[in-house]
Amino acid sequence: MRRLRACLGAAAAVTLAAAGTTALVSSNASGATSALSNRWYAAAPYLMPLDNDPPDPAAIMDATGLKALQLAFVLAPNGGGCSPTWGGTAPVPSDTAVQSLINTIRAKGGDVSVSIGGYGGTKLGQACADAASTAAAYQQVITKYGLHAIDFDLEEPEYENSAAIRNEIGAAKILQQNNPGLYVSVTTAGTAEGTGWFGKQMLLEAKSQGFTPNNFSIMPFDGGFNGAASQTSALANFNSILQSTFGWDQATAYAHEGFSGMNGRSDTGEYFTQADFQTVLDYATSHNMDRFTFWSLNRDRQCTPPDNGGRTSGTCSSVTQNSWDFAKYSVQFAGVTPPTTTPTPTPTPTPTSCKPAWSSTAVYTQGNEVSYNQHNWKAKWWTQNEVPGASEWGPWQDEGAC
Repeated sequence: MRRLRACLGAAAAVTLAAAGTTALVSSNASGATSALSNRWYAAAPYLMPLDNDPPDPAAIMDATGLKALQLAFVLAPNGGGCSPTWGGTAPVPSDTAVQSLINTIRAKGGDVSVSIGGYGGTKLGQACADAASTAAAYQQVITKYGLHAIDFDLEEPEYENSAAIRNEIGAAKILQQNNPGLYVSVTTAGTAEGTGWFGKQMLLEAKSQGFTPNNFSIMPFDGGFNGAASQTSALANFNSILQSTFGWDQATAYAHEGFSGMNGRSDTGEYFTQADFQTVLDYATSHNMDRFTFWSLNRDRQCTPPDNGGRTSGTCSSVTQNSWDFAKYSVQFAGVTPPTTTPTPTPTPTPTSCKPAWSSTAVYTQGNEVSYNQHNWKAKWWTQNEVPGASEWGPWQDEGAC
């Protein structure tokens, strides 16, 4: 969950559309270029522009062909208030440093997305009174920089605050409506099961508000992952969660799904090499996923010494690499480079035989199995007269069709 950002990163409200005013992303005084394709915004790696020894984006673009970067993070002010700042300390309205970097990127034919939230600091969804005021704060960022893309990085501890998540999702929906063509991604924590309880609650909040971004991305690291196989398994499980939450078929869910990895050594000591990135890239392209990004360009260079003493760094990867090795996978994704091998199709599972039918009068304990509505179910704990599948958080675990 990018804890590294919290320990190494530091660094006149616009009233929105109560009157129905539309803020066009192409109308601004920042010299914004025309929008890139959505594929580029989907491939933009994260870059901290004011912290963690920011690398020269022009050099990265020249070396790799990269065109889009994801600038992180916009937060509420450290001293309180509902106005956008970089890292809680640098007010967006008076910023010149990030604007200069954006101008450099655009002068080379590229563009940026801006990410709000992240792991550390106070988020605007926590500080602002409601969705409209949260959106007004973010609209300042969109208007100042002439943005065509924005990322909502909703994770610990904010996503444990239901009111804050309601504000963030509501703000995302308002921005999407008031900025036609705005590319919106939502990034959250990943687990082996796809995402955890709070991630699922965030998806349910989006469903309840009728909000659909370009993608929901998970971060499959810092959770006991071990290389690419565990990450692709999490992506497959997350796809099932998207299907069940929104009623999408598998292809539609993948078209709204994204991957946000961590290059090299993660905060918890997991290692993700170039080979792991290639495997996940092949999975993403072969399943027509919408996004492939990583944390971060600040770390996309070799440490000195290469293993960095077994510590995770905000300025290097702690694996053996050439500078900007990992950025090249984003470039490949933006170009929709096909997989190096043809993936084996996942076979449709054959339904198993049904367990004994569930009874409303029987007492079941943990591990007992029953069948109900042509599915097998396993009890998570003691239960009686609780219908299998009646609640996602109920005592029954769905074991599939029978």
